[in-house]
Amino acid sequence: MSKPNIIFINSHDTGRYLGTYGKSVETPEIDDLASDGIQFNQFFCSQPQCSPSRGSVMTGMYGHNHGMMGLAHMGHSIHEDCATLPKELNKVGYHTALFGMFHESVNGELDPEKLGYQDYTEVPGNFARDVTDRFVDFLKMYDGEKPFYASVGFEETHRPFDQYEPVDPDTVDIPEYLPDTPEVREDFARFYRSVMDMDEAIGRIKRAVEENGLQENTIIIYTTDHGLAFPRAKGTLYDSGLETAFIIKFPDGMVTQGYQADQMLCNIDILPTILELVGGDVPEGFDGVSFWPLLKGETEEGRESFFAEMTWHDQYHPMRGIRTNDYKYIRNFGDGPKVYMPYDIHSSPSGRVVREDYYVPNVKEELYDLREDPHELHNVAGDGAYAEVLVDLRERVERWMKETDDPILEGPVPGYEADEWKEAEDNPFIK
Repeated sequence: MSKPNIIFINSHDTGRYLGTYGKSVETPEIDDLASDGIQFNQFFCSQPQCSPSRGSVMTGMYGHNHGMMGLAHMGHSIHEDCATLPKELNKVGYHTALFGMFHESVNGELDPEKLGYQDYTEVPGNFARDVTDRFVDFLKMYDGEKPFYASVGFEETHRPFDQYEPVDPDTVDIPEYLPDTPEVREDFARFYRSVMDMDEAIGRIKRAVEENGLQENTIIIYTTDHGLAFPRAKGTLYDSGLETAFIIKFPDGMVTQGYQADQMLCNIDILPTILELVGGDVPEGFDGVSFWPLLKGETEEGRESFFAEMTWHDQYHPMRGIRTNDYKYIRNFGDGPKVYMPYDIHSSPSGRVVREDYYVPNVKEELYDLREDPHELHNVAGDGAYAEVLVDLRERVERWMKETDDPILEGPVPGYEADEWKEAEDNPFIK
């Protein structure tokens, strides 16, 4: 088989809130993709916000190593000398193209060419239906001369949800870490419709691949950048902020598929995996590790752990942590709220419901037993029964930070607060 085409579909703020991951939202197209392909149930990002997480997919590195420790439009960037996925694929003969949403920059420039893309199709608003229109046009004109890597970026399911007609609020699933109130249900009801619009677009992409005779040599990947845009998810190092869907569908006969995988993986592993899959050289220096052997059935091993971090979003809220299969450790590097909420979540119906509980002082360390407390509601950092675990994970994070010259060890990382917070009058704790 010649080098396969790769369609990399990336949605915004979706987490794992999809039908195939056990939620009540109707996502028949993604469900079918997962049923035919491989669905990873323990796939995570290492940073719970847009640009840093996307930067890790782009570079195979943790945020403070690739340089983008905050949002691209607020001055944070990938280091110019970092290898990127499109740059590496260009070297092995791919035509690399970007359609719609992206949020990474290099040396302060939001320029797809700097990221390595050979072509960029700008789509106003980046809504899934419009991005898909342009991508389907590309498939119709594809001449087959080179294999292509196409990054297809959707604005969905980013807030606001006001433009969406809600589903029946009684049908939505409310996470156990949030209160089940009418306001939260209505918020989720509109979010569900955003998910459904995104799902419909993915169905159109699947059909376009088949209609253009590309299904025998095209891999389709669907993922998202981080957890969903609700309180105690996006912007936190809890699993709800780090969990991501990851579904990959290969051409028939390329690998065994049609199953769900429970090995823990991280989005820093995507770049080396794709490079190994297409036969390219995997340069040294990546934080990620290829899981191509796992996809081929040559191993059953996933990760034992990965590190997680948060520095800047629309405010400064520095955290570092580690997740193993059994535990989560979080170190807070400054005073702040118990649970940070980006402004769009803070001002949402769900955000208004939880402010009183969340806007109390944070603590220096958090430790969660994921076997007993999967929603991370009970901090056991002060429990003597976990003293050895606490010391071990604390030391692992400290060692990682020192070995990688984490800038936070030298003091506060430069950046600036979003204008919305400067003008806000309803957050007395942070102000």
